[in-house]
Amino acid sequence: MGGVLRSGVRRLAGLALSLAAAGLLWIGLLKVFDVSSYVGKGPLDVWSYLFLDGDASGNRALIMGQLGQTLLDAGLGFTAGMLAAVAGACIFTLFRGVEQALMPMAMLLRSVPLVALAPMIILIFGRQEATVAAMGGIVVLFPALVTIMLGLRSASPAMLEVVQVYGGSRLDAFRKVALPSSAPAFFTALRVSIPGALTGALLAEWLATGQGIGYGIVSAVSRARYDQVWAGVVVVTLASILLYTLVSALEAAVQRRSGT
Repeated sequence: MGGVLRSGVRRLAGLALSLAAAGLLWIGLLKVFDVSSYVGKGPLDVWSYLFLDGDASGNRALIMGQLGQTLLDAGLGFTAGMLAAVAGACIFTLFRGVEQALMPMAMLLRSVPLVALAPMIILIFGRQEATVAAMGGIVVLFPALVTIMLGLRSASPAMLEVVQVYGGSRLDAFRKVALPSSAPAFFTALRVSIPGALTGALLAEWLATGQGIGYGIVSAVSRARYDQVWAGVVVVTLASILLYTLVSALEAAVQRRSGT
């Protein structure tokens, strides 16, 4: 229990230091580039917008409502992308012929900017949840696919041979050796995919659904509501950092439980 508590304190301290460094960098960049105070808002301005102004409660309700929608949209894309990545990585690892046939097509699709694909996705799926899942899934899929594949192929050849020597099939070796050995890569894919899922959600909201922080920021810019713009950026960034930290804590807990 003491080790868990110390680990939690270290993570919280690291998170606090990261936020402090980001805040100092934020203020420094505004000063260096001499951004007008009308457009460039600092941490204190965002704090006032959310907590000190006369209409702060309404501001919080607006931003938190948009954040909730964005997190829901990011969850759709994250789930779709990770499920596709895990399934694809397993199939490609077990059947090299399938990988050789499909991976070049996947890499070609990955090279096309998502903004260029967005009109086609909207035409196919409309402007509802399916488009959100598709855009977020595309952003999440390819980095997660490659990372998980590398993890599956990092299994010890000696351990794979032991399974085969005792009469196990290739599928048995994959299930008993390759899958457990890929756990670190899987958690790495989870961490990497969180910002990607949020990016996909913001893009889908901007171009397709007209909801969430992605659309809220664009709408606020057009109305010169720069306090709202900066508050939206800060809140979604904090959400990304917190989700990343939670996944890291989950990974540490799994490692302690498994003794690795």
